[in-house]
Amino acid sequence: MEKNYRVLLYYKYVPIEDPETLTEEHLEYCKNLGLRGRILIASEGMNGTVSGTVEQTNQYMEDLRKDPRFEDIEFKIDEADGHAFKKMHVRHRSEIVSLRLDEDVNPNEQTGEYLEPEEFYEAMQDEDTIVLDARNDYEYDLGHFRGAIRPEINSFRELPEWVQENKDKLEGKQILTYCTGGIRCEKFSGWLKEEGFDNVKQLHGGIVTYGKDDKVKGKMWDGKCYVFDERISVPINQVEHVVVGRDHFDGEPCERYVNCSNPECNKQILCSEENEHKYLRGCTPECRVHPRNRYVEEHELTNEEWDERLQQLGEELTSQAK
Repeated sequence: MEKNYRVLLYYKYVPIEDPETLTEEHLEYCKNLGLRGRILIASEGMNGTVSGTVEQTNQYMEDLRKDPRFEDIEFKIDEADGHAFKKMHVRHRSEIVSLRLDEDVNPNEQTGEYLEPEEFYEAMQDEDTIVLDARNDYEYDLGHFRGAIRPEINSFRELPEWVQENKDKLEGKQILTYCTGGIRCEKFSGWLKEEGFDNVKQLHGGIVTYGKDDKVKGKMWDGKCYVFDERISVPINQVEHVVVGRDHFDGEPCERYVNCSNPECNKQILCSEENEHKYLRGCTPECRVHPRNRYVEEHELTNEEWDERLQQLGEELTSQAK
């Protein structure tokens, strides 16, 4: 059954002379159209994810392509049951994706070779190939290409440092890199080439496009793909589903993300509903006794109830919490 809503994922590296003005105008336009989502605009281009009805998203794609700067922009389209965002945000940034380099990479001048899904699928099986995930660790933990390297990073801007510390793993290999929609790989693969890695290729259109390809059907992808909206994750492999995520507390298979109840931590953890309640959604004992524990507030637990739950775990409330 066809759904009435869509989620659009897109980006375009293109010079924008007055990004501040475009940001203001585009926000007003999106609100008037009825879209919700998150869009970043910089002098180097635009990067966005928006949700709306089929009519609204069709109008948005049509209107954006009327602008000569975006006439060939590619949209990844997902059907949805409703909006994937609560509000509409359009923000001006210095970069639409940040590696925080001393000298930035322009993907229009230097980037890795594009591989279409079928080419990427075949290349992954070459024994002299390294598949390098260009996303954050929590994205990898929910799902990734089979055999891909998991860089120990909390954010994309940490990736260059990780590469420099692990050059021995990459030198002399064909490097395949991938990310959700392709935008991070545009810069990262270009940076790899500037660092002297010659054989660098990237998945054109990212994981989302790979999962929709009629020939590959998402094969060799395990788990789900993390997305930055209220859906949290989307399926990729159309042939088989292998759960790779593990519950933060007991290590059991899990694909459910929650944020730690400590607002000063807010770490994303994989956690079953049962363990969320058992551990008060706190990722550590310190987080569970934090005086502003959001789980305690949401469930309106008294100090006595809170203390009792912690005692069952062998933990105690701090005097500060009380």
